[in-house]
Amino acid sequence: MSEKLDLSQFEKKMIIRKMNHSDIENIINMQKLCFPGMTPWKVEHLESHLDMFPDGQLVAELDGDIIGSCSSLIINFDEYDDRHTWDDVTDEGYITNHNPDGYNLYGIEVMVHPDYRRMKVGHRLYEARRELAREYNLKSIIIGGRIPNYHKYAGEMSPREYVDSVQMHKIYDPVLSFQLINGFTLMRINPNYLPDDKQSNKYATLMEWNNVDYRPKSKRHFKTSHPVRICVVQYMMRQIDSFTDFANQVEYFTDVASDAHSDFVVFPEIFTTQLMSFLNEKSPSMAVRKLTEYTEEYIELFTDLAVRYNVNIIGGSHFVKEDDDEIYNIAYLFRRDGTIEKQYKLHITPNERKWWGISPGDTVRVFDTDCGKIAIQICYDIEFPELARIATDMGAKIIFTPFCTEDRQGYLRVRYCSQARAVENQIYTVISGTVGNLPDTENMDIQYAQSGIFAPSDFEFARDGIVGETDPNLEMVMIGDVDLEILRRQRQSGTVRQLKDRRHDIYSIQYKK
Repeated sequence: MSEKLDLSQFEKKMIIRKMNHSDIENIINMQKLCFPGMTPWKVEHLESHLDMFPDGQLVAELDGDIIGSCSSLIINFDEYDDRHTWDDVTDEGYITNHNPDGYNLYGIEVMVHPDYRRMKVGHRLYEARRELAREYNLKSIIIGGRIPNYHKYAGEMSPREYVDSVQMHKIYDPVLSFQLINGFTLMRINPNYLPDDKQSNKYATLMEWNNVDYRPKSKRHFKTSHPVRICVVQYMMRQIDSFTDFANQVEYFTDVASDAHSDFVVFPEIFTTQLMSFLNEKSPSMAVRKLTEYTEEYIELFTDLAVRYNVNIIGGSHFVKEDDDEIYNIAYLFRRDGTIEKQYKLHITPNERKWWGISPGDTVRVFDTDCGKIAIQICYDIEFPELARIATDMGAKIIFTPFCTEDRQGYLRVRYCSQARAVENQIYTVISGTVGNLPDTENMDIQYAQSGIFAPSDFEFARDGIVGETDPNLEMVMIGDVDLEILRRQRQSGTVRQLKDRRHDIYSIQYKK
């Protein structure tokens, strides 16, 4: 009797899966083979794709080898000019214009390794895209398709005549014919779509596949505004006798924010140093270590307030001793659903280092909230423009900056830089500072602040780019509304478009994390 045949030795395992960072080098090498003579992806392009929309980046894998890939993003196609180019719709390949609330999946590339063509790899990738459109409940998939055989006929027919001939099966085009078979219909022909696509004479066919399973959602129709209400607390540093005194003051301001139906309430940097006023420790370095003993009470207080008052709280910042025995300046986000995030201060001032021995963090974070993506950059950090640009590229629409400065010069550094970041990155920025005095607390004896909310400087935003500001050096709150829908529109069609107009060909910011 013959032995049973082991069928596993004959199996070939092809899967379609999400792209990951370890695939990037293989994808770039494959692209060079698929599109000779065209500029391939850069590593930072694909890294940005994974940061902005990881679900839209797919690869085909056969027995562990990458044999195909496709990239896409979500947009509102109506916001783009009918004659848009590939650079327009992809933000020059970085897809930082990806819009999670958009209606259309836009496919920006599909490729199959030359050694594995005619194995239905492209069909599998296209079907995965269709499933993605169904999963996200998108109206359609739109692609700007190459017509790589057109250069053979350019002397005898126009692009329209060539496309008509392909549609009537008189001419075969490897891309257009494939897209027609996959259910895409022609919308128009765009000139100058890809400047380095010489085979297509720079033309592209704009094609669309309609999702028949699309379910209209009324809340996404006629969206004219996406308001976010922010309550900024300009906090008075005064002598207190217990943590309970501190908690009472904080709850008062949280209640004020909640009564005004605020989405966020923002407290200043290291305002918990007010607790030092009753710790009876003259040495600043020892006082900070005593202060860290209140970390759990601080976190419990703000978590409770965020949930009870139904408001997201930027809990200023607090000195925290971690397992490495180092002390960090940490800002916490207390979401109103009870979850917590934290952002370490990355740049430590000479003062913090000298008096308190504070250690720096090393990661830029962007946080999801029920009002969109936000970032927190503590005081000195807002004075480094690279951080705000990195956070913006990661999707942040609002940057909150709790700060603590003792004089007008220090305050103006924070303010001017915060306003500059709003203009440079087309985002909203918020600063919240401490005022008052702690006469018996070494290195925290005087404060200076004027808190505010800032916008990009353009017609649809607040005059002078100031949504609102407090009076200098008075304890008070300021409540202002920012509109994320206006922000989104202005990024596409504002008087100036700093994000779209960046010269990626001559400079870039590399985030090493």
